[in-house]
Amino acid sequence: MARGFRTIRDGVTAFAMLAVIWLIAVKLDDKPDTVHGQFHAADGDSLTIGAERMRLKGIDAPELNQSCERAGRRWACGREAKEALQGLVAGPDTRCGGAGRDQYDRLLVVCRSGGIDINGEMVARGMAVSYGNYEREEERARAERAGLWAGTFERPRDVRDHERRQSGFEDARRLVGQVTVWQ
Repeated sequence: MARGFRTIRDGVTAFAMLAVIWLIAVKLDDKPDTVHGQFHAADGDSLTIGAERMRLKGIDAPELNQSCERAGRRWACGREAKEALQGLVAGPDTRCGGAGRDQYDRLLVVCRSGGIDINGEMVARGMAVSYGNYEREEERARAERAGLWAGTFERPRDVRDHERRQSGFEDARRLVGQVTVWQ
């Protein structure tokens, strides 16, 4: 009986040690990825380089097709945000680093160029709103009436939610949850 107990104990100990080693390996592999090179702005808060897709962490820029109002006129704020981001990442010393991924498998990054935090600069210029990380920059942009803050706009999240509702995506998702498969 004692021999059987020792065998089980030794097996559990070995399993626990393997689990610890695996956790350490996963943690070591979770180091931030740093990307540099010729970036392409997909919109005001997303970049690509080669096959890698990245999302600027802590900000939310207007959707590419989104328009805003300034001085009683509509302007293509989504396109302007994309152009602003492209200008900021064009420098040869631009580097983006991050470790997590979003629901679309984009690397969540903070980008820097010439000592400037590009994510924060997009918010400070009023070309994006803070999404949890850049409140001071947003306050400054509001006070200076920069970019989006020079007029009226819908928050990008609200535009996306509206587009999902209009497309029927939410209705389809609810229906999928109600479907019963008969066998």
